[in-house]
Amino acid sequence: MSKTILITGAASGFGKIAAFDLARKGYNVIATTEVYPQMSDLIRESKELGLELVVDKLDITDARDIEYIVEKYEIDILISNAGIMEGGPIAEQPLDLIRSMFEVNVFGGLKLSQGFIKKWIEQSKPAKIVFTTSMGGLWTVPYVAAYCASKHAMESIAEGLKTELAPFNIKIATCNPGVFGTGFNDRGVDSIFRWYNPEKNFTPAAVFDDIAESLHDQLDPQSMADTIIHVALDDQCYFRNVHPKETEDFVKQLQADAWIAKS
Repeated sequence: MSKTILITGAASGFGKIAAFDLARKGYNVIATTEVYPQMSDLIRESKELGLELVVDKLDITDARDIEYIVEKYEIDILISNAGIMEGGPIAEQPLDLIRSMFEVNVFGGLKLSQGFIKKWIEQSKPAKIVFTTSMGGLWTVPYVAAYCASKHAMESIAEGLKTELAPFNIKIATCNPGVFGTGFNDRGVDSIFRWYNPEKNFTPAAVFDDIAESLHDQLDPQSMADTIIHVALDDQCYFRNVHPKETEDFVKQLQADAWIAKS
């Protein structure tokens, strides 16, 4: 019997690619989007491609949306993929932007997971959650430190869930993308200039040119979507899944270097 998989943040990027590919493979897919216009676009595009999947609205910061979705659907796998990035130097970044990131990247994803976890345990149902975190969940990228902090938080939450839910046969895994060309990173950089003013802020504007330059050679997101699908479907997958391998090696070296770095 085909598994039912719910994906958040399926309007674009990894979530959209994974939703379409899983539907092609014959899985029962529930692809969710934050707002109704995204939902309409996704329905239209899936029909044009001849794909059968359910599309629904789910703003993971909206408690009513979460309650509705948890009650409505019986699922086997949750791919918690929705996220946002607000860039900028954390010494100057407005706190309301940092809070909004944590609401989406941490609290929203956790609340949705809690809803399904309670349901699965009441049903004695084996299940799985895959969290799309980031390479930034394992080290801190300058000028997106607050975003990385939110992903560090999800890494810790996922690790806690992994241990606590093992007796209930609920598996947990994370997927940690490197720098992929979904538009997500570009939006994160663009968000800086919604509040940054070189005449008022002390961070030099030149550093943002360097960040933008680093985004010129982003990777094809298909391979990351493939990784997310593999992790979701493989009962023997690793808990942490950094992709590509070069990013995994880079992060491991940075973590090792942190032990000898001077303050």
